Amino acid sequence: MEDAIGQPLTRVLLSDQVYTRVRSLIIEGALEPGARLVESEIARQLGVSQAPVREAVRRLVHEGLADHIPRRGSFVAVVSREDAHHARAVRVAIEELAARTVAAQPSSAAFEVLEAQVEAMRQAALQNDVGRFRDADITFHRLVCEVSGNPFLPKVWAVMEPNLRALRVVSDPLFTGDWTAMAEDHAALLSTLKSADSDRAGVEFAAHARGDDGMIPNH
Repeated sequence: MEDAIGQPLTRVLLSDQVYTRVRSLIIEGALEPGARLVESEIARQLGVSQAPVREAVRRLVHEGLADHIPRRGSFVAVVSREDAHHARAVRVAIEELAARTVAAQPSSAAFEVLEAQVEAMRQAALQNDVGRFRDADITFHRLVCEVSGNPFLPKVWAVMEPNLRALRVVSDPLFTGDWTAMAEDHAALLSTLKSADSDRAGVEFAAHARGDDGMIPNH
């Protein structure tokens, strides 16, 4: 890992630089799934203290690119494609039903809370804050279930959400495209709910969940 990390960093915004360097190594595959992120070793190789490394690793865990296991440390996240496939299939079913239900009974109060999450995604995209974007993205989809009026949908979503996060089935942190465009995709989904066309809403939310809406996969 020492050769891949390269030269020591400057003293400006050290945690951001460490985060960017280690995140790049994960995305490029230089740090493989399951590899342990040893903070003291990374700090030594970059010529910094452990504090900025610790903060950078926390950000990676929050994004879903790393996992923290108590008393063992932090590791590059391991994602099973088969598990992700199964989780996505369940997500499609949940969101299609939720969207149909919300569109069939339009509510200005429901649309207001959903709009707040779209705006949060826009702001996170502008600041390149992937962790905050993921939080707003996942909250948007959770809220669609909650405002549906079907008491079982949010219960099923609550059971699935930890897996959807861990398996990157919602808002993939490895996405390298336009995060602002992704936020606008959600604005379009909200407009679909407001249209009161339940069939259209169901189709578009299902396509979005599958990642075959022609815009952005795994979001």
